[in-house]
Amino acid sequence: MTLALIADDEKNQLELISFHLEKNGFDVIKAEDGEIAFELISERRPDIIILDWMMPNGSGISVCRRVRSSKELRHLPIIILSARGEDIDTSHGLSSGADDYIIKPFSPIELMARIKALLRRTNTNINSSMIEYDDLLIDTNKKNVKSADKIIKIGKTEYKILSMLMSRPEHVFSREQIIDYVWDNNPNIDDRTVDVHVSRLRKTFKENYHGNCKIETVHGFGYCIRKD
Repeated sequence: MTLALIADDEKNQLELISFHLEKNGFDVIKAEDGEIAFELISERRPDIIILDWMMPNGSGISVCRRVRSSKELRHLPIIILSARGEDIDTSHGLSSGADDYIIKPFSPIELMARIKALLRRTNTNINSSMIEYDDLLIDTNKKNVKSADKIIKIGKTEYKILSMLMSRPEHVFSREQIIDYVWDNNPNIDDRTVDVHVSRLRKTFKENYHGNCKIETVHGFGYCIRKD
């Protein structure tokens, strides 16, 4: 069975989400504060994590950042729940590393649809030896990138960045997350280094790729890949 972790200090909300997950065949583990949530995530490695933004002993945002900074956990899909509905709040939630952001109040039907869609996406991209997005295909065994059956020559560092971006299309990765993933959080690597390698990746795309995908800068946050 698929294991879901839900963290919410509102007991009624916690039980309601648990009920609908179990009704849809999920196993569920629950936490009512951020610290317990992170401990359970570390111990149980759930297939999906659902975090309320406002919790005692660590907000959903802080738990999300801790998960993304862990080599063993950072691939896990995360949804943030929040009553904060402004665009800046959504951007803040996504830039912290969340894969999706759902504004309260929401219907159980919407929540389950978003959970299942996220699981389909992450299961396809992360657990497979092939990462595919639109007309781009990465073979993680052969370490090559193809479009229309033609190999795109790409540097080792640019390959790692592209793999990260394609693992979660349209998700914005911060420069800090890219440094952590590509350079193992090397203290000698700064934001400028990330920008240089993203520029090289864009140059490679311009010269050797003529498809629909582009690397987009989200000012103040980081980078993502999306269809043009």
